[in-house]
Amino acid sequence: MDALSSGGLRRELSARNLARAVDHEHEMTYGEVASVIYRGDEGAHGNFYAASYRAICARPEWARRLEKSYTASARVPRSQDRRRYELDCANSSDALLMNIFCCPRVLHRAEVCGLLGVDHGLVPEFGVRVGIPLQKGIDRTEVDMCLGDLLVEAKLTETGFQTAPVRLLLRYSALAEVFDVDTLQRSGNGCVRGYQLIRGALAAYSKGCSFAVLCDGRRRDLVEEWFGVMRAVRSLSFQSRLKLLTWQELAGTLPRALQRFLEEKYGIVASR
Repeated sequence: MDALSSGGLRRELSARNLARAVDHEHEMTYGEVASVIYRGDEGAHGNFYAASYRAICARPEWARRLEKSYTASARVPRSQDRRRYELDCANSSDALLMNIFCCPRVLHRAEVCGLLGVDHGLVPEFGVRVGIPLQKGIDRTEVDMCLGDLLVEAKLTETGFQTAPVRLLLRYSALAEVFDVDTLQRSGNGCVRGYQLIRGALAAYSKGCSFAVLCDGRRRDLVEEWFGVMRAVRSLSFQSRLKLLTWQELAGTLPRALQRFLEEKYGIVASR
């Protein structure tokens, strides 16, 4: 599997979705690498696996996730004529997450549940707000998905896991209990790398949960950043509740028809 940067993966997804979008309602963004913005039409949606989309529309709490605003609407021609949504975009990691986990009976598959370390038959929650204790107060953040006691962060073409000054991290009451702060990776300006990962781990620690990151196996930069954060975790028992899975690993546990969809649309080829 060839390594790709964030921009390289965006270019691949753009090419793949330009080819398949001829059969679906869509529009294109402006920019050096155009993104395909799909549009739902009479119960179908080009950005979604058909069975998953039907399941999403049938469950109000999932359907509300479809209304998440698209922050780059200004880069779409006639941007004022209607609202666009984040999950309409071919590059959306949230849409990829829902394509998989809203597919009927996926979470009844023993291989899927075993890989994630969760019970069979759980109903996923998306866009879940969780609190992280501070020295004074609570910091609220959103995790992409909650499966029982597993918190999940999903990534696709995002540039990274963000950076933050050390002073921001020191606000968290359990930081020094969970991490050896001195060994956390630094960027060129001295900020700590992997801020989202650190917050996700702290949220899981405070709730007694596990935390998993799902990313593309071609994004070696994200994988390396994850292991940089993992190396700074003090407790081996808590470290065992933190995991990184690739979309490719997960694809190998999914129904064949869904695997074919993921390969065509995202270039995600199942690994076993």
